This record gives sequence, C-alpha cells and structure tokens, in this order.
Amino acid sequence: MSDTRFIGRVPATTPAQPGAPREPNRAIPYDLLKDASRRVGIISLLAAALWVLGIALYHVASREMRDPLWNQWQASDSIGVVSIAVSLALYFYTRGTGRDPKFILDLGLAYMVLLAFALGLENHWAVMEPGRPVLPEISWVGVIVLLFAAIVPNTPRKTLVASLIAASMNPLSMLISKAQGLWDFGPASNALLMHFPDFLIVGAAVVTSHVVTKLGQQVTKAREMGSYRLVTLLGKGGMGEVWLARHRMLARDAAIKLIQPEVLARISGDNAALMQRRFEQEAATTASLRSPHTVELYDFGVTADGVFYYVMELLDGIDLETLVKRFGPQPASRVASILRQVCRSLEDAHVHGMIHRDIKPSNIFLCRMGNEYDYVKVLDFGLVKVIDNNDTQMTREGLPRGTPAYMAPELALGTSNIDGRTDLYGLGCVAYFLLTGGLVFEESGATAMMLAHLQKVPEVPSARSELAVPAAMDRAVMLCLEKDPAKRPARAGVLSQLLENSADLGTWTPEVAENWWRTNIPGEIVAAHDETPPAQAELKGTTTL
Repeated sequence: MSDTRFIGRVPATTPAQPGAPREPNRAIPYDLLKDASRRVGIISLLAAALWVLGIALYHVASREMRDPLWNQWQASDSIGVVSIAVSLALYFYTRGTGRDPKFILDLGLAYMVLLAFALGLENHWAVMEPGRPVLPEISWVGVIVLLFAAIVPNTPRKTLVASLIAASMNPLSMLISKAQGLWDFGPASNALLMHFPDFLIVGAAVVTSHVVTKLGQQVTKAREMGSYRLVTLLGKGGMGEVWLARHRMLARDAAIKLIQPEVLARISGDNAALMQRRFEQEAATTASLRSPHTVELYDFGVTADGVFYYVMELLDGIDLETLVKRFGPQPASRVASILRQVCRSLEDAHVHGMIHRDIKPSNIFLCRMGNEYDYVKVLDFGLVKVIDNNDTQMTREGLPRGTPAYMAPELALGTSNIDGRTDLYGLGCVAYFLLTGGLVFEESGATAMMLAHLQKVPEVPSARSELAVPAAMDRAVMLCLEKDPAKRPARAGVLSQLLENSADLGTWTPEVAENWWRTNIPGEIVAAHDETPPAQAELKGTTTL
C-alpha cells in the first residue's frame, strides 16, 4: 500500500439530511475533468504549432508567387504571434500542479473565443477586391466550435454561450475590416449572411456537449459501490482515489478509497485472484479491530470491473502533521493525552497480531466526536503485517515499508522478525515532532534518514523544544527511540501506563480541549481517508512503495 495520506476539506453542509443542499453536480466525474483539462493543453500546443506553420507557409507561398512583400512583416504575422503566445501560455498553465480542472475547462472556452477572433481577423484583414460576392460558408471557426464541444466537455449552457460568442467573431472581424476600409461588402447584415452556417454548427455543438454530459452521468452512476454512491472526489494519487460517499438508504456519509487492480499488480507482481484474496483477508483483519481509537471500516469489496474499494468512517478534525504545521509545537500535557489514545489503538492491533508499520503524524487524526474534543483516530492500517498468519501479509519480505523520518531501525534494515515495539519507535518519533515541531533527525533524502535512525543518537526533546518539556516526557520519548527493540516499552499498554503515572506531565482536560477547538478550528470539517497518496503535494521525507 502507500505511506502517505489524503486529507480533503468538505463543506459542512455535505451530510445527507432533510433540508440539506442538493448534491454537487455529478455531470462530469473529476477524473474525466482532469483528462479533459489535459486535452485543453494539448489543443493549445497544437494550435501554437499550426500558427507557426501557417506563418511560415504564407511567406513561402508569397515568395513563390513573386509577391514583393513576401519577406516583410504583415499584420497577419502579428495576429499569429499573439495567438502563439496565448496558446503557449495556456499550455504551460495546464501543465502546472494543483490546477483546478473545472477552471481550466472554463479557460478552454475563453481560449476558443480568442482563437475564433484571431482566425476571423486573419481571414478578413486583407484588402478584398470590390464587388467580391458574399456567399454563405463554413469557416474554421465552426470547426473549432464543434471540436471543443466534442473533446473539451463542459455544461451545455456554457458551451452554448461560448460557442455563440465564438461564431460571432467572423461577422465582427468583417465589420472591423469594413471600418478599416479593407472590404466594402455592402450592408452589415451580409456579415451574418456569410457566416450563418457557423451559427448552425453551434446547435450541433450544444447537442454534442449534452451527449458528453450524459455519458459523464452514466460513468458516475456506474461508480456506485455496494450501498454507497460516490459524491465528491477528495483526492487522487498514484495508488488510487479517495471519494466522499453517501449511503443510499442511511443518512450517513463515508470515505471510500478506490484502488485500481493494475496498481496492486505492479507493486506485488501477483495475479488478480491472489490480489483479491489478500485484499479481502486484510480488510477482514482490519475490520476485526475494535478500539474506538482506530478508524472504523464499514465495508469493502471489488467492483465488477475489478476495482478494490474500502468504505471508512468520515472524520471531522485535523491530522497531527497539519496540527503542528499550523499551530506549532504542542504542550506536553496534550502530547501525553494523544499518545495514550494512540496506545489504546495500537494495543488492540498488537493483541490481534497486527503491526501498523507506518505510525507518523499524518496517520493520526484529532477529531471532534459528538461532544468530545481531541479524540484520536489512528489511520492507515494498509501496511499492516499479520504476525500469526503469513498468508495474510500484504507486504513482501525484505522490502522496507513506511516513512523514513519515522522508521524504526529494524524496518530500515528490512528485518522480518518485528513486533509491536516497531510501532512504538514510530510513536516516539511522532511525540518528538509534536513536542519540538521538527523531526528526530533532519536529514535530506530517504537513505540518509534511515541511516540516521540506525546510527545516530537523538537529542532529548527538551533540548530542541521552544516549550517546556518535563523530564518524564523526555524519558518516555527516548525509551521509544531506543535502537534496540528490547530496550523499548514491551507493549503499547506499558507506555500508556508510564505516561499515566507521570504526574509532572500536567493534565489536558476536556474543557481545555474544547476551548482550543472552538478558538482555533471553529466549524471546519476535514475529511480523513485511509492510505491514499496525495497527487498534488507529496509530504517531505516519505516514500511511496
């Protein structure tokens, strides 16, 4: 599986309940929008190349026709250069990271209008012979309008408006040509007479857009997973997609993670049947965890086209990595409260023979659960190793899995004989990050980071934190960071008891927690979803395996 997580914001009005707003527009799924936005870039690059070729061929043809002005700059050249610049700018913009595909499609419509205007000027800028007849014709503008409707999908309404404007560019260019004294074509109505076929094509473009929209709706409907229907894409990465989903009968939202079978095949080298068996075994094992501090798995399955999916609870809160990045190091009393709750989740997993193997800040979530605040949920059991049954292992022996900045030495060495104390090392790294705002070792590169965990002795948190760190917290963290697993706490429950019995750590009361949330995160809804890597921003110090 993956070592990173997806966190996406969802409007507070998302839950399906009486009086709730209508669902988001599902006409065109996100992945299809993304593909369409890439096509906008391809079209703009192709247009730039055609403008360059057109300018060059025009001058070559002029020379062959012995035009004395063949080697001089023409007004049409200026139009072409501006069009090339706009086309290339759009191309490079679409290749940027983190672009909203819907916005790119809107830009594509604006680009279509500008392209139509440039073509209209190009067609009608030259001096025309007096008395040249005005005959109806289908121009390149009509072709472009139909092309954009077919391969750059948008809503029929937007397509209609943009296409009408684009089709008007030829008549507008004719009027400009007449005003410049380049062509006297008689009454102004002749401009519309000459190009009315382009307006007929607009009707065909709207129909085409409607068909594409319907196809998008069919794709969305086909993506219903069991009793859940996909509503909004929250994130997409190398391992798959994470969606906000809605139960068709119950007023309950969930998070669904989709994994394409070819992704698992590429990683594991296994055939489809074996992958499905391992997927089902791992999901069943994860579902057996009963700690309230472990993210709950509602359902899992495989679609008719072989896509694996998990259905998990949708969380309201913030992950620890985001917490520290936004609010800085945390007080020892709060860190102790968080660690004790994580220990309860890990103790349950370890009793069931499961090792998390990727404990890190982005896999630990602080939530609001009803009227409880700072309620911890541990996420991403996708890298688990089931100790007592090698047949259910989703990982492959000898390959280090996890995140280098939080990786226990035995994991870095690829040791197969590991136990729950491996997770306690990662938890020690998490505590260090919470207390200091920094990593245990500040190294660049995954290899250097793993070597540091194998060889270097870390400073105590109190030496690096801007906040007061009690000696008891220093001892607990340094015990977890012992290189030798035998020197770490024997179990997560032992660490929890150690923190519980340390009086100098202070108390993070429910009242303090509630006040912090109401002050710092009022009304924010953050959806957390299991083990999907971010497509737009990879977390520093992680590896996707």
